[in-house]
Amino acid sequence: MNDHDEQSEAVLRHPGYAAGQLARAFTTAVTHEDADTRRRAEDRISRWSCVLDGMADGTLTIGSRTPAAGLPAWVTPEVVRGGFATGTASAGGPLRPYEVEAAREAGIPKSRRALFAYGLTEAGLSELTAMLDGGSYDIAVPEEAALLVVAWLVRSGDRLGALELLEVLQPFADRLRFAPRPTGLPVPTAQMAYRRTVGEAREAIADRRPNPAFEAMNEALTVWNPFADELLSHWLETLESGRVLARTPDRSWYVRGTALLKRYRQLAAAHTRCGKHRKPKENLAILRTALEKATARRPLSARHIGLLQHAVDSMVRRRGLPGSQQHAALRGRQADVAACPPLHTLAQLVVRRLSALPQQSGTPEVESLLRPVTEAEHELSGLPVGARIPEAIRGPVEGALSAPIGTLIERGVVPSAEVLAELVPQLVASTTALAYGDEALRSLMAAHYRAFRRRRSLLLLNLEHQVRLEELPWVQAVAGHRRGGDEARHSAGAALVQLGELALQGFPATILPNPLLREMGALAREAGVDVPLVEELAVDIFMGTFSRKFLAAAKIAGDLLRGTLYERYYGIDYRTIAAIDATTKTEQYGERPSQAFADLCHKRAAARRSWSPAVNGMVIEQAQILTSHNLATLVHKTGVAPAPGWADLACRCFTAVCGLTARVHHNPRPLNAIKDAAYGWRHMVFYLSLCRPTEAAAVVSWLEDETARQPGHVAARLAPAVAGLRLVADGGAFDDAGTAQDGRARRFLGWSTDGHWMRAEPTVRTARG
Repeated sequence: MNDHDEQSEAVLRHPGYAAGQLARAFTTAVTHEDADTRRRAEDRISRWSCVLDGMADGTLTIGSRTPAAGLPAWVTPEVVRGGFATGTASAGGPLRPYEVEAAREAGIPKSRRALFAYGLTEAGLSELTAMLDGGSYDIAVPEEAALLVVAWLVRSGDRLGALELLEVLQPFADRLRFAPRPTGLPVPTAQMAYRRTVGEAREAIADRRPNPAFEAMNEALTVWNPFADELLSHWLETLESGRVLARTPDRSWYVRGTALLKRYRQLAAAHTRCGKHRKPKENLAILRTALEKATARRPLSARHIGLLQHAVDSMVRRRGLPGSQQHAALRGRQADVAACPPLHTLAQLVVRRLSALPQQSGTPEVESLLRPVTEAEHELSGLPVGARIPEAIRGPVEGALSAPIGTLIERGVVPSAEVLAELVPQLVASTTALAYGDEALRSLMAAHYRAFRRRRSLLLLNLEHQVRLEELPWVQAVAGHRRGGDEARHSAGAALVQLGELALQGFPATILPNPLLREMGALAREAGVDVPLVEELAVDIFMGTFSRKFLAAAKIAGDLLRGTLYERYYGIDYRTIAAIDATTKTEQYGERPSQAFADLCHKRAAARRSWSPAVNGMVIEQAQILTSHNLATLVHKTGVAPAPGWADLACRCFTAVCGLTARVHHNPRPLNAIKDAAYGWRHMVFYLSLCRPTEAAAVVSWLEDETARQPGHVAARLAPAVAGLRLVADGGAFDDAGTAQDGRARRFLGWSTDGHWMRAEPTVRTARG
């Protein structure tokens, strides 16, 4: 183990991180004003307490694929923030309500072992088979597919396979759920995706409660503003030559004033949501207080007259005289606002619309759910006909749209690569399941795949990998029933290309998140394509070395990018990388995967070999540069070619870089924005390198012009990077420090140990200066 391994292991095994998370959860549970938030914090306290107890008594081994003593790697662990296992199995815990109901209906003891044994009886297998054929089940964790696989194996005549699987499951039958939750609907199998189910969308808006601020605003618009107009009109009767009380009121004025004050008291008693009228400095309060003194025949002081004059003048100036066209138009607009139904009443209307749909999946059409209030709905709810559904409700409902992923990206339902990664398992599940010939087994394995992808990643040491799908015993049990064939491989390969193009076209400036890469890897294996996709590594647990696939990815990048702008801009010698062996023996490390590649990354980072997040970030960034972090692999090995073209993607990258750079200004913690801007810049250079020379030249000229159109602080910060790109595009080169032209041109990287040059507040020239 090298120094990085020792330091990383010390960090992971030390209880300080877990104790800190426990302390934060405890603070939230004690102090937060929201009851649901306090309850969730209490749940976190329980889980983090389990982590600390397990670390203390040795029943938890943080950093291992089998962190909990007595549980094999295939058992889905309960995982909390940071990848820490609690020692509890996700398929364990108290009996679920559906398990209790199943035991009651079967007339057996309410225990998991009894349920397991019942599932192997003739009656139990019959129920499992019916569930399997109808697809009426929900698999929340992978283990819940196990007994359905047993039932399928028995029916297909593979009794030996069923017995071998049962032998693996039997020791855990008293602790884990091996059967799914029955449902009334078949599992979705179509090649569609949705961000949330109809049921989740319904729950997201069902809790809308009356908004006190909205109700206070409506009260102000419908009650207090009209009353203020009456008070103002009353005082305007005393106006002469612009001066209030310059005209002596008659007896009728005092009588009507007394009536106004009486009505005020009645309104204040009945309408209590808006308290603005009680504030002494508000115009309405000033008018009312002055009228109280006047009707009581008490003289107004010079101060009160001055306040009254100011209130009258400001109200007339801002709104116009009561009854004037200006005043009527304003009050008309406010009446329209007040006439809008409260958000919670419209939410309940949409909840009723959603309740009529199947709840366990998305819906292919959302327009009818978001249409204005109809005549029939008006009769039932009293809501005004034609009232529109506001954006706060539209968003959750649109998230339930079931459509091709490309459509979801176009409609803004998928706003980021991270959200895309959440949806992709729905597509990949259907594609990879095509390898199973039996329809019922295909549906089961698609549902199981989606559940497996919800399994949270563990924190691992020594380059260990997460448990893979094919390692699960029930997947191994049906492995012999998979069919090879060109159709399944072709479907997987086409889905891989489609997914790569969607990701680059939808989010060209964003590095592909690890969950998305995992799904692409599954498609590549199904397609029989060797595609070395490399993950984004965490800087806080980086161990100083890389797995073999990083070197393989760098060699692929070299095949595509040798001699291009990308190689020259980042100062890479891809011929040297092509000559590196996959393993290199050294006296210090022995035989380690791609150690020469790791040494090259450290050398290019020009950072002292020491453990720190910044140093690790610099080294990891160099690996991303050398491999192009999957861009070259997708283009060169799978044929990804987004329809808009590389020049379009390069321009969109620069637009994203400008937006990220804007976040640096006056930001006390700008490093994340700088890092992401540098990653977007790297993508831009990659896309430029695939353009035809004339296209690339036009884009470089465009981005120089575009920089000049940015706000001054953005243009000033990007100027060295733009100058550096122009330098290399024209055949120049950076020095060893990545600068040129006395620092006016710079290579744009995201990580630094000595203060990033982009952090300095620039001196922005004004038009005058």
